[in-house]
Amino acid sequence: MENAKKRIFSGIKPTGDLTLGSYLGAIKNWVGFQDEYECLYCIVDLHAITIRNDPETLRRRAREQLAQYITAGLDPKKSVIYLQSHVSAHAELGWILGCYSMIGELNRMTQYKEMQKKQANNLNSGIFTYPVLMAADILLFDTELVPVGEDQKQHVELARNIAVRFNGVYGDVFKLPEPFVPKVGARIKSLTDPTAKMSKSDDDPQGSVYIMDSPDAIMKKFKRAKTDSLGVVRFDPENQPGIANLMTIYSAVTGRSYDEIEREFDGKGYGVFKPAVAEVVTDVLRPIREGAEHYLSDGADELERIYREGAERARDLSEPVLNRVRRVIGFVER
Repeated sequence: MENAKKRIFSGIKPTGDLTLGSYLGAIKNWVGFQDEYECLYCIVDLHAITIRNDPETLRRRAREQLAQYITAGLDPKKSVIYLQSHVSAHAELGWILGCYSMIGELNRMTQYKEMQKKQANNLNSGIFTYPVLMAADILLFDTELVPVGEDQKQHVELARNIAVRFNGVYGDVFKLPEPFVPKVGARIKSLTDPTAKMSKSDDDPQGSVYIMDSPDAIMKKFKRAKTDSLGVVRFDPENQPGIANLMTIYSAVTGRSYDEIEREFDGKGYGVFKPAVAEVVTDVLRPIREGAEHYLSDGADELERIYREGAERARDLSEPVLNRVRRVIGFVER
């Protein structure tokens, strides 16, 4: 008998517009997982409200992000694609797991320490407890693998710790998830500060290339990208971080090695290299942007059907887990 596919869960907050970094570092990998794994891909809008959002902007970003997921290659027939706020089980399990999470371990979460400085004027309890909600996101579906970057492994470890603690009291209730750091996945840096990650919440929009950017905007951003005065296209992250970042992008989009890129642009300088990077990025983002624009206008009904069906499938998958939890902790059956 053939083994069942392992289950993957992942999501992105709709707190900013998706970037080239979002696509190359995460979504492109997600597309490749669909045939090998059983995948759930979520727009984690419950996590988004730890900061103050304009309601219309949050709705736009959630719908736009969903459209970009689909046009980037996530297939609703292969994967469960949905909005977190449409599946109330996330919040219910989040509350339950909060009662099995220790204040000390939440205090140690690296991102909470960072947010204490960044968001001192709105240090709400959601910022403190959101790792518990993230644990609920993962454990709710008997998730086995969680694609994460190195900076997110701590959250998966917390989910495992909570699950072990809960299982220690009530028996074999939760599967223990494993962090899954993909071997392929470009780490894209800001165009204006190549020492920092390209971020959808970047204060400087010139540092990020957004999936919905026009070709002209993409070209202008790459032409203004911070480089150096050496004029040599060479992969040297320590001494030429700007050029190394552009080479990382070019390599991720074209599949060419750094040696091949160095040979291709030997003696040509940055005035040739920067527009060349912009052109290949424009080519890869164009169908995603144009497809998303269609879903957000003429295809709006189809987009709604996809996220409603996705939420229904997610609810069906979550119910057995949540029922196990309700039963063992002593809730009266519904």
